Amino acid sequence: MYNLGNERGYSVREVIEVARRVTGRNIPVKEGDRRSGDPAVLVASSRRIRKELGWRPCYGDLETIIGTAWEWYRLHPEGYEN
Repeated sequence: MYNLGNERGYSVREVIEVARRVTGRNIPVKEGDRRSGDPAVLVASSRRIRKELGWRPCYGDLETIIGTAWEWYRLHPEGYEN
């Protein structure tokens, strides 16, 4: 099993703000207190897949990651065809 992270963590707020900017849509949120057991920081390391398979992420910045995902979704709103 491999993690496919890019070694850079983003806060939920950062992701929401970039997604709002990229999509041009309001994304409603409901903020609450941190839950017991939630980690303060969680970042996926892709060190193992890089070493074993030579895999590298195509996109490193959050705006491009969300932008490419949004573009795919816009072109395929029903997902993959059966």
